Amino acid sequence: MAESAILSGVFVFLSKLLPLFVFPLGLACLLLLLALLWTRARRVAMILALVLLWLGSSRYVAYPLIRSLETRYAALAGAPPADAIVVLGGGTRSSDPPRPMTEVNEAGDRLLYGAKLYRDGAAEVVLVTGGSIEWLTPDAVAPEGNDMSALMQLLGVPPEALWVEARSRNTYENALYSRQLLAEAGLEEILLVTSAMHMPRSVPLFEQQGLRVIPAPTDYLVSDAEWQHLWRGGVASTVINLLPNVEYLTYTTRALKEYMGLAVYGARGWL
Repeated sequence: MAESAILSGVFVFLSKLLPLFVFPLGLACLLLLLALLWTRARRVAMILALVLLWLGSSRYVAYPLIRSLETRYAALAGAPPADAIVVLGGGTRSSDPPRPMTEVNEAGDRLLYGAKLYRDGAAEVVLVTGGSIEWLTPDAVAPEGNDMSALMQLLGVPPEALWVEARSRNTYENALYSRQLLAEAGLEEILLVTSAMHMPRSVPLFEQQGLRVIPAPTDYLVSDAEWQHLWRGGVASTVINLLPNVEYLTYTTRALKEYMGLAVYGARGWL
């Protein structure tokens, strides 16, 4: 048991560390370091670093990558009935000072949509799932599931309808520990709420746990209108889209993270 916990901890650490050197920013830094250390390769390494950062920061690269993930599961129509609504973590910032309360980030739409589905009568149970990683989380900061629960109550979900899973450190553990809680109550069909880009990895993980999953994607980064305008925006829009933009570098990185997660989780037999 102890050995399994150690191996699991090592996997979590490596899964957070190694991708940093594969994403555009980290890989560009490695290329620049190579340019400093190896004079003969300096010009090639610097050109590659520049091209990598430029392409990764372009809307013409970021949007297709995002779109290829976000369109795999259609947006949910209405609020179909299920045994429970499961909302994945990743949408909050802890309430440690100077923040006056738990706050939301870009993925906070997960909480808003989960609360809406509850108010629309989709299920009587809302399970929020998200823990913390000891070496990444400051002391005295509560697991994410606790913060999600507090925000859900602010959004009108009563405490008696809220279930909290606060041990998970990644999406695989979200599915594993959520299934354990649901199985104890005999609940099998869930509305799974997470970011649209994250859904291709999340759905098969929960299905592998034996749950019947109705995908409820939210937090779309690229709308249909934005996608169409990308290719029909005219000369001025095209020039702007070609220039580096840190927002699109973030989008590219997030998409590559999902593809890397799909590859690693698939190799481990989790999908």
